[in-house]
Amino acid sequence: MVRLVYFAWVREQIGVAEEDVDLPASLITVADLAQWIAPRGSGYATAFADLAKLRCALDQVVVPFSTAIGEAKEIAFFPPVTGG
Repeated sequence: MVRLVYFAWVREQIGVAEEDVDLPASLITVADLAQWIAPRGSGYATAFADLAKLRCALDQVVVPFSTAIGEAKEIAFFPPVTGG
């Protein structure tokens, strides 16, 4: 079981802040996970339509979408951070 955590507009689109899911063994990378999540509903489809507009973290470490999920316990999705 993996905890998926959503922040900012990702959470607003999906309608939940986090959820626990059993991932299929066929999912290798975070990009695979994003493709698996997208068809779960219209909010998911909108949130994951363009991965260039998202960042992700495995167990609170920011990683590229090409990173293997491995034994991660938590995977977070959030928009890029901007400052000013």
